[in-house]
Amino acid sequence: MSMRSQIYEWDGSRNTALTAAQAGTRVSVFIGGFGNNITKPAETTATQFVVIEDVAVTPSAFVSGLDTADYRGLTVSNGVAGPRAYVQVRINTTDYFLDPDNVGNDGIPGTASPYPRSLNFQPSFSLYPDVYVLPGQVFDVLVSFYNSEEFANVQCFVKYTLYDGPDALIANKLLEMGISINPGNVDWYKRTLIQSQSAMA
Repeated sequence: MSMRSQIYEWDGSRNTALTAAQAGTRVSVFIGGFGNNITKPAETTATQFVVIEDVAVTPSAFVSGLDTADYRGLTVSNGVAGPRAYVQVRINTTDYFLDPDNVGNDGIPGTASPYPRSLNFQPSFSLYPDVYVLPGQVFDVLVSFYNSEEFANVQCFVKYTLYDGPDALIANKLLEMGISINPGNVDWYKRTLIQSQSAMA
């Protein structure tokens, strides 16, 4: 079919809002029951390939010792400005971000990959290499937060590209070849196929 860039924004205060009771637990941004959700898990069919290109979550800053109620636009509570949130990508049952000893962790902190991006919190984390979701796999994005006083404004952002039909086949071929999967490389492979067919004619 084609390549489609997808953006998903999750807001923990919409619909069924997050509560302080969720502090320290992981909440799925897709089907977790809090914030805005979709009706079924995010998954690829046998003819789809997904490349997750960016994840981000509400940032935080440790401000212990500062005599202020507000820091960089975030409310200060318990010595932390913001929710102390983390974002983790899960493929099937395996977490993507691991500690050096291969033990799962909470993922990327919002301070390293903030959303929304602003002058107050400059992005320093780049999701490289991209996360590949192969045909037939289920994927999820999980958010956890620890500052139970500042949970109300937790937001998460996910950007991914969906390759469908022949483009998914090309994405699989590029993966086998060890070439990064992006729209430019998929188009390059298509042009190469067309040129090789023209040369044989």
